[in-house]
Amino acid sequence: MVSEHEKELAGQEYDYRDPELQKMMKSGRNLINQLNTTTDIKQRIQLIQKLFNHVGDNVTINGHFDAVYGCHISVGSDVFINGNCFFQDSNLITLGDRVIIAPDTKFYCGQHSLDAAKRFGTREDGSHYLITTTAPITVGNDVWIGGNVTIIGGVTIGNNVIIGAGAVVTKDVPNNTVVGGVPAHKIKELPALSGN
Repeated sequence: MVSEHEKELAGQEYDYRDPELQKMMKSGRNLINQLNTTTDIKQRIQLIQKLFNHVGDNVTINGHFDAVYGCHISVGSDVFINGNCFFQDSNLITLGDRVIIAPDTKFYCGQHSLDAAKRFGTREDGSHYLITTTAPITVGNDVWIGGNVTIIGGVTIGNNVIIGAGAVVTKDVPNNTVVGGVPAHKIKELPALSGN
């Protein structure tokens, strides 16, 4: 039998009230609360390593951080996440190496139907539930994400990319590109990095 967690990561409709998912969220919340209340650098690093699925070298979270699970997040080396960022990691969020994320950036893996009649379901006991599906977010190497950016589930951001402040990224971003706006669109190309 397929678990609700497996359904969630497969992008299928799932029940967030599932005990396994609730336990995972509670564990993540406890680690995030500890992370957000300590200023000790060594302790913050240890908490990040416990919270995330994978952590490279020299990872910094500067200020307040929030996520749903935490364990669905993987980050490479030399990653800097500034304050008030929110990772709605109901699916996998993967950051490459040398990623800089400015304050107030949001990653949203969850989504709901455009058809209002399909946004709520009914359980066997007659209770209603919110129908949610998810999609992963992948960010390549050497990416700078400006402040107050929103990235939607299913998006892959390539290598050597700059995303302008305030952008809403709803589609994949190719390598060596600057994007901005709502929705985000290509502004210009960047010279390719060696090895890119």
